[in-house]
Amino acid sequence: MILRVGLTGGIGSGKTTIAKIFEVLNVPVAYADLEARRLMNEDPGLRQDITRHFGGEAYAGGTLNRSWLASQVFNNPQKLELLNSLVHPATIRAGLEWIQSLPSDTPYAIREAALIFESHSQAHLDFIIGVYAPAPLRIHRTMQRDKTTREAVLQRMQNQIDEEIKIRLCDAVIHNDDQHAVLPQVLALHQQLIKKSRS
Repeated sequence: MILRVGLTGGIGSGKTTIAKIFEVLNVPVAYADLEARRLMNEDPGLRQDITRHFGGEAYAGGTLNRSWLASQVFNNPQKLELLNSLVHPATIRAGLEWIQSLPSDTPYAIREAALIFESHSQAHLDFIIGVYAPAPLRIHRTMQRDKTTREAVLQRMQNQIDEEIKIRLCDAVIHNDDQHAVLPQVLALHQQLIKKSRS
């Protein structure tokens, strides 16, 4: 059976960078954000639910109006929780279907997602890797990457569980803090996960 591995971490921790290294090692990786975006555009039931709760403005010209929807939810915890309650189950379901579609001799596959614990999708995973970086570095990276303000980054961080708690819940941690080389950490985990998949 394919080992189901989660890869998580706070905003700006470098999850995607780490995921790309695993891809170079020929590990299948699925990205929850991309999957959620695709489903919000393509899944008829999900589109219907979003339109029912948020109105026709959620879809402009037949496609998801992301900036408008983001403006509705990011300063409103209740609306954000509602949107997540619609999107997360569909994304988890799609992730399980994706793993089932992989060749049976695949040792392990990774689901990269910021909100593994927040969405309760850890129940569908066998092993979870956390990517850790200190908050000041994560804020700086996100401001550079998204060309945004410190306040906007802090607002987004409030929608995720505390980084220290998240990391304690993980089975393994990769330190991506500019003090530790990440490649040896990824290679060691890769060997560990291949071994674990055979046991």
